[in-house]
Amino acid sequence: MRLSLSLAATLIAAYICTTNATNWPQFRGTDASGIGNGKPPIHFGPKTNLVWSAELPAGHSSPVIWDKHIFLTGVDAGKLVTLALDRASGKILWKKVAPAEKIEASHRISNPAAPTACTDGERVVVYFGSYGLLAYDFTGKELWRHPLPQPIVEFGAGSSPILAGDFVIQLCDSDMDSFLVAVDKRTGKQAWKTARPSHRRGFATPFVWRHDGTEEIIVNGSLKVSSYDPKDGSLRWTCRGMARVANASPAAGEGLLFIASWNIGGDAGDRLTLPPHADFLSQNDTNKDSKLTKDEFPSGPFWDRFTQFDLDKDGTVTKAEFEGMAAQFVQAENAIFAVKPGGRGDITDTHVVWKHNRSLPYVASPLYHQGRVYSVRSGGMVTCCDAKTGEIIYRDERLGAFGDYYASLAAVDGNIYAISQKGTVTVFSSSSSLEVLARNEIGETVMSTPAMVDGQIFLRTEKRLMCFGK
Repeated sequence: MRLSLSLAATLIAAYICTTNATNWPQFRGTDASGIGNGKPPIHFGPKTNLVWSAELPAGHSSPVIWDKHIFLTGVDAGKLVTLALDRASGKILWKKVAPAEKIEASHRISNPAAPTACTDGERVVVYFGSYGLLAYDFTGKELWRHPLPQPIVEFGAGSSPILAGDFVIQLCDSDMDSFLVAVDKRTGKQAWKTARPSHRRGFATPFVWRHDGTEEIIVNGSLKVSSYDPKDGSLRWTCRGMARVANASPAAGEGLLFIASWNIGGDAGDRLTLPPHADFLSQNDTNKDSKLTKDEFPSGPFWDRFTQFDLDKDGTVTKAEFEGMAAQFVQAENAIFAVKPGGRGDITDTHVVWKHNRSLPYVASPLYHQGRVYSVRSGGMVTCCDAKTGEIIYRDERLGAFGDYYASLAAVDGNIYAISQKGTVTVFSSSSSLEVLARNEIGETVMSTPAMVDGQIFLRTEKRLMCFGK
């Protein structure tokens, strides 16, 4: 009898997982909202409310879910791979190797498999900075490939592909030759490509902003956010007020768009200022060749950012590269702000509804939920404001889970989930004051954003994918 009941429970759980299941088709789910459905557990961990756990190759891409399938990428035995897992059990269904000849460099805490896949239910599309775009059907058959140049940045790629109508949209911002590209999702052939010459390295994922019967592709970039027409990639508007490097992706709600960015040197009291190039050269150019190597840079914040000065990565900084970086330092601004629709051209002074310059996230994207905007910054401090007015409801309230936060915020059943790099998942309510409901220790590093569907949480750690549910 006990065996029969156990078997029945297992079959029911599998049925629930795969019948009329909700999908999570891209980074941050449907409409990139970060909003899940169902009633997942508040308390969970390796020994609590764990449905299954599956070992995975290393990678930072977040789980994407459609019907019975989960899609991820990773690095396995020195190869870039795309994986499909069974949603009900976590069993790996297939694994395909990307045709990359050389794997790009990445940040010491990042991974060459950082971008998240996207799917429309017929095909799954992945992006590797080391190769470009690849599409597979749900059996693992390759449908098409679209090679792209490797980003010129020593940290590797971070922006995920998204779907906009019949197009796959991919952002390729780097220290030189940045661009936004659209390819046909059925054939992989390029539909349009828009150069972004004023933008340098960036790791944010584009966002489709739907409002008033129209769509815009919103891209957070260095120093400004930009809007593009999905049909042809033409630029609609720009808004200044961004950091030098954009990591967080946008969010939307109440008819507004919410943008956040933070980087060192963008706060009013922490700005980096370079002296005139001639003065810097006379003080540091020891071999008098009018160029500067890293050994010739003085120690400190400029030395730490030598690779950002050196745009073409040839080991030297020219006058043009130096003065370009000086302008970046001057123009950079750390902020979170709301933009109203209907803009054209430079909308900085006309369409910004509200703005704050403190308590900002570094990588974790802001979350719109039930009329409020939430953000989490390093140290585990949460800020909540009214979405329409920007009025602060609470600011820098401590979650009690220290460390950095790379996973974006997610919400389900009226609660918000914040995940630290150290692997603590803090659940707090969407009330008018911070009310922590649970702190769950996963026991492994977490860099990925969870998928939250049908009352289950799919969380990727440094070693595995875990499914939690009641």
